[in-house]
Amino acid sequence: MESHKEKILVVDDETSIRRILETRLSMIGYDVVTAGDGEEALVVFRSHSPDLIVLDVMMPKLDGYGVCQELRKETDVPIIMLTALADVADRITGLELGADDYIAKPFSPKELESRIRSILRRRGSKTSTAGVPNSGVIEVGLLKIDTNKRQVHKASERIRLTGIEYSLFELLVSHSGKSFGRREILQRVWGYTSEQNADTRVVDVHISRLRGKLEDDPNNPELILTARGSGYLFQRIMEQEH
Repeated sequence: MESHKEKILVVDDETSIRRILETRLSMIGYDVVTAGDGEEALVVFRSHSPDLIVLDVMMPKLDGYGVCQELRKETDVPIIMLTALADVADRITGLELGADDYIAKPFSPKELESRIRSILRRRGSKTSTAGVPNSGVIEVGLLKIDTNKRQVHKASERIRLTGIEYSLFELLVSHSGKSFGRREILQRVWGYTSEQNADTRVVDVHISRLRGKLEDDPNNPELILTARGSGYLFQRIMEQEH
């Protein structure tokens, strides 16, 4: 019986980039489908249900930002954005719309392959919750975190998190009270190596998105706290007394 191949959707209006990525990703074992503009990307996504999307920003008909925004209304599939934009604020826009990561053009195909492997591996694994009370289901105030289903509920409402958002949140919750630096978070959640020159603002944007979804007042967070000079932590979860 043939094992399931993870499927990648590559969206770029440059034919040469689509061909290069389709060839390289197919050679390392992925099933690859492509689209040449934003509108086609939405059609291909809905007909092929890919496991991850590589999405260019500057495209005709509907740009990558618009595609990302539409997709986040219906799916948490991982999205890596490709951007040739020089302005850092423009690069961060994709993350704020729900992209998991971005790579600046021109880029190394090997670097992209590494990012893809890390995100898909993380999506399919579970963070250890050893030492956390009620491992499997963690309750903090109105929040209920099901580490088996990788789901978060606030009161009775399920909060939609992307795979990266959930992995980041679970890392902090499962080590409540412990602060993590931005680079350590990038290594543990995104799979970056210490040698990679990663943009730590990726972490800041995802923390901001988590606060927006989970905190009662995102501007005055009580759950996901900033550790001055070091990074972020989740409020300490106290063991219930018996």
